[in-house]
Amino acid sequence: MRERKIGAVLFDMDGTLIDAFRPIITALNKTLADFGLPQMTDDEVRRHTGRGECSMISLFGDNREAAAARYLEYHDENLFDVRPLPGAVELLEWLKERGIGSAIVTSKSQIRADKQLAFLGWEAKLAAVIGLCEGRRQKPDPHTIHLACEALGVSAERCIMVGDGTADIKAARRAGALPVGLTHSFSADELTEAGATRCFSSLHEVHAWLQKQPL
Repeated sequence: MRERKIGAVLFDMDGTLIDAFRPIITALNKTLADFGLPQMTDDEVRRHTGRGECSMISLFGDNREAAAARYLEYHDENLFDVRPLPGAVELLEWLKERGIGSAIVTSKSQIRADKQLAFLGWEAKLAAVIGLCEGRRQKPDPHTIHLACEALGVSAERCIMVGDGTADIKAARRAGALPVGLTHSFSADELTEAGATRCFSSLHEVHAWLQKQPL
């Protein structure tokens, strides 16, 4: 990364900056039960989430549309059961203090992402939030990363994308951004195989690494 100056840092949301898995785990297991399917462990849910929404919905086969609607109903019952992951607030504030744009790029719906971030009081900490809505293609497609870069006025080549899922890493590579993995849901080997150039176990480690980069 020393050959190019960082213009912005993009982050996945769930499992990267915030712990929002409890509503996801609860909603998915309730939906699985409704459709007569076996329950999943917390780790299994995290891995499916990290591969993208299609990975979860594919569990329901021909019932995927009905299951998706049921899942969202359950998820919204606990929408605000979220909290920042250690080091998230400090990292976002540090980037803002240095004039480095930061944005969230999530496969969560735009409406739900905005509501959760407003609940956390993070609106002023981020220059952009790109979630899913009609016409947007989810990761690992690079579409939402390109939208975030446009919103920040920075080329993808000058952006770092930090994520805990293989879909985040693949999307970053396809967009031309620098993929950085967090081993919250997948191992360093799995993230590296997906294309991560570096892997860290915490946001504190990401922060320490960024402090050594040209900003």
